[in-house]
Amino acid sequence: MDAWLFLLRWFHFLAGITWIGMLYYFNFVQVPFFAGAEAPVRTGMIAGGLVSRALWWFRWGAMLTFITGWLYLLHRIGQFGLQPFFSTSYGWAIFIGGIIGSLMWFNVWFIIWPAQQVVMASTARVKEGGQAIPEAAARGARGGVASRTNTLLSIPMLFFMGSASHFAFFTPTARGAKIAMLVVFVIILAIVEGNAVMGPATPDKASAGKKLLSTVKGTLWAGFVLTAIFVIAIKIIFA
Repeated sequence: MDAWLFLLRWFHFLAGITWIGMLYYFNFVQVPFFAGAEAPVRTGMIAGGLVSRALWWFRWGAMLTFITGWLYLLHRIGQFGLQPFFSTSYGWAIFIGGIIGSLMWFNVWFIIWPAQQVVMASTARVKEGGQAIPEAAARGARGGVASRTNTLLSIPMLFFMGSASHFAFFTPTARGAKIAMLVVFVIILAIVEGNAVMGPATPDKASAGKKLLSTVKGTLWAGFVLTAIFVIAIKIIFA
């Protein structure tokens, strides 16, 4: 059983590093490069297969991270029991990190990847002399906001994953406090996700939240602030 848990964690780490590494590559390297590159350069990188290969590792890294993470989490819950698991700082920290990671996985497979498929198909048409797909720009903008949202969410997600075993900064108390924490947690995540999937995503019509995510600096600041909000909320509720 120890060997099984070790393998789960090992593959979870490998897949997670691949996934988050590609996420950071897209947001810290490729997107800023595309913003200043000439159209033929962008078209060549997209139609030439570079982007599609990167997206393959990106989405399947997310899938393997998601599967191994939930297998590990469910095994731990089964090992300790549901109530004892959620009576520990470890249980809550890894659960919160897992839920954030699951939302990021959802964004990859159901928002970012479908949007990028449209963008790549449109680019291929243009390269062959055809017309661009009309909704490609809007879909690309939506996928871009979701990708920046995942970058933001990766900061608190990694904080809670790391703190599960190394930083027991709170101790769950009464059942009412646990329910309150879940409600607050869901509301905050809903606000963050709503910013990604609702309303116009184009820069000229973007909301304040989307404008914050339009830069790498703003995205990183938002991620650290969100982490602080989660930690403060937990400390207050479980005090």
